[in-house]
Amino acid sequence: MARRREQVLDAAVDVLGAEGSRRLTYQAVDSAACVPTGTTSNYFRNRTALIDGIVDHLQALERREWESFAAGVDPVDLGELAEAMAAFARHTTGPGRARTAARFALFLESSARPELRAPLSRGREAVLVWSAAWVRRFGSCDPERHGRILLDHLDGVVLHQLAFPDEDFDPAPDIRQLLTGLLG
Repeated sequence: MARRREQVLDAAVDVLGAEGSRRLTYQAVDSAACVPTGTTSNYFRNRTALIDGIVDHLQALERREWESFAAGVDPVDLGELAEAMAAFARHTTGPGRARTAARFALFLESSARPELRAPLSRGREAVLVWSAAWVRRFGSCDPERHGRILLDHLDGVVLHQLAFPDEDFDPAPDIRQLLTGLLG
């Protein structure tokens, strides 16, 4: 049962990332997940529940990915942290592009649909907590603020790469400079 729910959520993310929020329907998700009609609605009784599920799913996936990119980063080497963040940004705009596009689609939809802000805010707060923990490990004197600045920068860099793909995309130098300014 948990595996089927995850299959539905993966498909919902794919639909949202590839086709946008207007195409996120139960039928589209069922079709993308290759499950019987009605499966998505069995797990998520309304669109708000589906969005909540997607937000939580995206957060868990992105955290797992970040942890794999950051595994073994020396907590005194800002260059290693910058490289891990750059690798993560390249992944989220390459192989993880649909997932990232889905997250940004939700952000944009929330400007017109305030009911989406609560789950997105919960997701952002969770990400801010772990970003603060990371910069704290590197000696930040203001980890909540520094973590937020880094996340905002990374979101901006990723959004620009999604919108205006650059073959030579390498965010590492700018991330390194930002880290040095905040934590160096």
